[in-house]
Amino acid sequence: MELFITRIVLALRKFQQWSVAQLAFGFLNLLKIFPADAAINFADGLMRRIGPRTRRHRLMLTNLRNAYPDKSDAELEAIALASWGHMGRLAAEYVFLDRLFDFDPAKPGQGRIEVSGIPIFLDLRDNPRPFIVFTGHTANFELLPVAGAAFGLMVTVMFRPPNNPYIARKVYDFRAGRMGKLVPSHAGSSFALARQLEAGGGVGVLVDQKFQKGQKTTFFDRDVQTNPLLAKLARQFDCEVYPARCIRLPGNRFRLEIEPAIDLPRDASGHLDVKATAQKLNDKVESWVREYPEQWLWYHDRWDIKRSL
Repeated sequence: MELFITRIVLALRKFQQWSVAQLAFGFLNLLKIFPADAAINFADGLMRRIGPRTRRHRLMLTNLRNAYPDKSDAELEAIALASWGHMGRLAAEYVFLDRLFDFDPAKPGQGRIEVSGIPIFLDLRDNPRPFIVFTGHTANFELLPVAGAAFGLMVTVMFRPPNNPYIARKVYDFRAGRMGKLVPSHAGSSFALARQLEAGGGVGVLVDQKFQKGQKTTFFDRDVQTNPLLAKLARQFDCEVYPARCIRLPGNRFRLEIEPAIDLPRDASGHLDVKATAQKLNDKVESWVREYPEQWLWYHDRWDIKRSL
């Protein structure tokens, strides 16, 4: 009897996940009917209405209040609404990613996309060596590996699949066709990234995700645990580490930036300091978020406080 009930529960859960996925796919397919700008702007407005009605809005406001104790409730609410709009845009931009990314290395400054740090892209392409690029969940971070591919620079990207398996499969197929090799984050992902670096290639990593067993660090002056993977890989392969980010500009335009390689902290014996490096990554992402707070995903439980709400 227990086995029968378990099967029923699993079947219902599977059906629920399938139903949610079909609704999401239906909405995105509907957006394809409209011009890109109209569809993206519509998704922005829709999420500004839906987001504040969800339980995640409370978490978002708590995160913002902790990060910006000096801001008023009205200021925090305005950032939260803009962040919901940003999430709506991010979803809609998946549909039009091929059309949005119109950057031509031979004709810079003539499309929706502008790129800062072109010489770095070209140097990494023309002088192959192991390297790591890191970013955070700012603006449309999915455009960064697409930009690399446009310069002929294929980077192996680690990503966290959505919890819904139907959506995860769709997202993986979409990304794989535009971003090169993908490595889902799981127990064996570090080995896949290490093999890429050992072969003299590059990897890309998001560093602002919640991590339960990471290095004890701070983010916006609050305790967090940060994944030490990037620091450990950099220590093992003694490779360069580059910050990169996407900035959303008015008019559904974007600026993609790759910065010069950062100096990684060393301990007294000259070895790379893993904890100090993890903190340096947090500090870099925090500086980006402070510059454009509405373009970060504040609904993420980065500080692991959801259980206390």
